[in-house]
Amino acid sequence: MNMKPKKNDLHIHTIFSDGSLTPFDVVRLASQKGLYSISITDHDTIEGIKSAMDNGRVFDIIVIPGIEISCQFHNEEIHLLGYFIDFQNQELLQTLNMFRESRESRGKKIVEKLNSLGINISLKEVVKIAGNGVIGRPHIAKALVNNNYVESIQEAFDKYLNNNKPAYVDRYKLSLKQGIELIHNAGGAAVFAHPGLVKNNDSIIEAIKYGIDGIEVIHSKHTTKDVLKYTKIAKKNNLVITGGSDFHGDLSDNAPIIGDFFIDYSHVELLFNRAVLYKERRNIKNV
Repeated sequence: MNMKPKKNDLHIHTIFSDGSLTPFDVVRLASQKGLYSISITDHDTIEGIKSAMDNGRVFDIIVIPGIEISCQFHNEEIHLLGYFIDFQNQELLQTLNMFRESRESRGKKIVEKLNSLGINISLKEVVKIAGNGVIGRPHIAKALVNNNYVESIQEAFDKYLNNNKPAYVDRYKLSLKQGIELIHNAGGAAVFAHPGLVKNNDSIIEAIKYGIDGIEVIHSKHTTKDVLKYTKIAKKNNLVITGGSDFHGDLSDNAPIIGDFFIDYSHVELLFNRAVLYKERRNIKNV
């Protein structure tokens, strides 16, 4: 009889975006933490999902195909999580290809801006740090740390890479409406990611207006006050409560934080049921 506790971490990154571990290592750690299911939610890419799902079968862990989509609301970047997506959906793949091309172009422009500021890092170095992943600001931040221009990744963002900082370059993003529709069209449930980190709460109202399915209430950077606030909003609007560690390979007391922030499997089942509805609607439309 399987007595494994049904703890579920639905926000995990791998080397295919800005995480430091392979899908295999993520699944192995999840197994060691006694997790029942996880979701790979890399930024704007599905590249790590199949490997994670294959390894999930080996380690007896459910791996939910997911993604974290970058959107724009006014001047703020908002992230949407998509769960139980059809990760071979053509509309999704075409959009993600546009994201990739935009990130690659943006990375080159950021490095050029930094060079113009007298900072001697190369695009080749950043590409090496990114490895299999698409170039992102965290990889450039790591290059700045490696070359002793800053002491931490956070300082790199605060000093050079954040919006309105000297090396910032904008990139392709979807509106909230477009992001939610993209996830729904790929047969997935759409969730508002880490709302406690968002400055403009009107974005949540906007997302609810366009049919968001859930709110990420449990998150490694949420306070108790955040949890109470967003639980109330979720219940009021009949939204699924989700959560996860937002694991990137970080260590807490020399131990991975994967699985330290989790939800019960009943919430996963609610997400699955929402996703089924979108798959059924899509199938009806295609008849």
